[in-house]
Amino acid sequence: MTVTASQLRGNIYRLLDQVAETGHPLVIHRHGQDLKIVPVSSGAKLDRLVKHDCIVGDPDLLVHHDWSSEWKP
Repeated sequence: MTVTASQLRGNIYRLLDQVAETGHPLVIHRHGQDLKIVPVSSGAKLDRLVKHDCIVGDPDLLVHHDWSSEWKP
């Protein structure tokens, strides 16, 4: 997220809490330069994974499906 210095001044505690909670850096645009606030330790990358449903339907049908017609050596 990118904010101006004025926006940072008005919402500093909320923005800092957001950086701490999400682990995403905050970019402050001031006088043509970008400054960044980042958490020192953001935890393991695997802890930030978001669950997605990749298989639509019953996964057991994939396991027990006859794939021999699709196999080409």
